[in-house]
Amino acid sequence: MQANNAISIVIPNWNGAALLAKNLPAVLTAAGPETEVIVVDDGSRDNSREVVRELAGRFENLKLIVQKKNSGFSSAVNAGVSKARGEIVVLLNTDVRPENNFLQYLPADFGDDRIFAVGFLDRSYEKGRIVERGRAVGRFARGFLMHNLGEIKPGVSLWANGGSGAFHRRKWQDLGGLDTILDPFYGEDLDLGYRAWKSGYRIIFDPRIVVGHFHEEGPIRGHFSPFYRRAVAFRNQNIIVWKDITDPGYIFNYFYWLPFHLLRAILRGDGAMVYGLILAIFKIPQAFRRRLQTGKKFILSDREVGKYFAFARPLKNEELF
Repeated sequence: MQANNAISIVIPNWNGAALLAKNLPAVLTAAGPETEVIVVDDGSRDNSREVVRELAGRFENLKLIVQKKNSGFSSAVNAGVSKARGEIVVLLNTDVRPENNFLQYLPADFGDDRIFAVGFLDRSYEKGRIVERGRAVGRFARGFLMHNLGEIKPGVSLWANGGSGAFHRRKWQDLGGLDTILDPFYGEDLDLGYRAWKSGYRIIFDPRIVVGHFHEEGPIRGHFSPFYRRAVAFRNQNIIVWKDITDPGYIFNYFYWLPFHLLRAILRGDGAMVYGLILAIFKIPQAFRRRLQTGKKFILSDREVGKYFAFARPLKNEELF
């Protein structure tokens, strides 16, 4: 990397006092005193800010940004990145605990000026087992941009996880960061990664960088019902198509399959998918304004990007949404 290869860590937080008390000391220890660590409190109602301020008394590199109103994941992360000093910005969720020296490989990983982001090996603790995540593949299928786990080996990745990944700050700013139209959560990192690839940047996966991710302790699962989470996920899948997909064949495919998905949801009593589409419809004007803005930066087609990541295994119905 040219010029500044200093590193900043940004951690968005919403009502995560217990997680901060549990995981933030490990982050600060692993990062070392020379690495800036920024916690963005997104309108918490618990004692999150007190936890951070107490730790800031012991760690001079810890900073707190307070947003009075809860805005959502994208808004909180963007606020933190805008204040970061490092040219490499590491994003960590409050339910993530990194291994020591996890930052040592990043300067070399960003040595290629085409690199937009680096994904970490995410050891995800899920229902009593550990699933290794971090490298993503995907394809456009049945009307949507679908994704799946890639092999755990070095290589390109469709996106870098917004809760355990590193990003080049200047390129982040060039793309406008995470899109707040997807607030409060879900799909933001997929959307940003896809826009980065279509804009000519590259994203890689480095399995030497390891974090533990305790998803079941995270704030989204603790504060929102499965119904609402599923509805927002489907809402954002539609919005991503409206914003980012430009191939005429893919657009036709979306409208061809959408009635099928809705009819199947109705027959199965899946009200979350129907509600998700209703939520998406209210976002149509914003989505098309975004399409006009971001589309100006695209230099690769959807099919060109897809060549990097297509996975051959047929999708099962239960994997779709």
